[in-house]
Amino acid sequence: MRAANRKASLIGAPTDIGASDRGASMGPEALRVAGIHAALSQRGLDVVDCGNVSGPANPGLIKIDGYRNLTQVTAWNHEVHNSVYRELAEQRLPILLGGDHCLSIGSISAVARHCRNKRKSLRVLWLDAHTDFNTRELSPSGSLHGMPLSCLCGFGPRELLQIGGATPAVSAKWVRQIGIRSVDTGERRFVHEQQLEVFDMRFIDEMGVRQTMDLALQDMDADTHLHVSFDVDFLDPEIAPGVGTTVPGGLSYREAQLCMEMIADTGQMASLDIMELNPALDVRNKTAVLAVDLVGSLFGKSTLVRKPMSYADRLVSA
Repeated sequence: MRAANRKASLIGAPTDIGASDRGASMGPEALRVAGIHAALSQRGLDVVDCGNVSGPANPGLIKIDGYRNLTQVTAWNHEVHNSVYRELAEQRLPILLGGDHCLSIGSISAVARHCRNKRKSLRVLWLDAHTDFNTRELSPSGSLHGMPLSCLCGFGPRELLQIGGATPAVSAKWVRQIGIRSVDTGERRFVHEQQLEVFDMRFIDEMGVRQTMDLALQDMDADTHLHVSFDVDFLDPEIAPGVGTTVPGGLSYREAQLCMEMIADTGQMASLDIMELNPALDVRNKTAVLAVDLVGSLFGKSTLVRKPMSYADRLVSA
């Protein structure tokens, strides 16, 4: 097992408070039913299931001042932040079981706070069909699961910007987005303005997964904390139907496995989100089972036991 920590903590966040569709609140239990605890234990981790954080019910509010359910989203993210930060302080690897992607505001702000305290650099891999870089001025829906990364980068409501104790929580230059294939028009301009590094599906089609991941993972040193935010809609809906925002043309099973295996090869992943799993839209829990399989690969599962190759060596061999 080549992750940065052999002790892992599962933290459930059963809410769809930031989403446009209901159902992601059942995601944590679906991942548990799919065997995530056993899968991680088989990788040699000491796994503790911390249970679920709690927060307000989803009131299904209409957009107010550009945001839906802002007060409730803020409450959930405070709970997530506190739980993730506590596990990091205990030198454990937190795995957030979502829940919709707005909850990454809480988890990544906790990771960023931990990195500031430990004087570590941070790299965020955002595996997603969407850039999640909307603002209230740009978002057609006002749903905050389309805004977590912009909030983390300092563009959002004060209530969410201050959760981790620093604004912005992260710099756009620390983020690498992979698998992107659906971006709103105004959001597209904003992504370019902020110079986010985006490896969209065209880039992956042209350059391949290997080169994409080499670029996304380069320039990390031994003191880099690698956080992976895995939105299940990163995958093609043919293999992962259980999401509320399906977009055709995502990564295949084998492409996704290579992504996870190359992340595992770095040995530096130190925190993880698994987001937007919606069992109400799934088929016999197949998306949760697939997500658990891929998470196993994030922690070193592969066909053969092999010696990790550095990225410099890999580029030379190519």
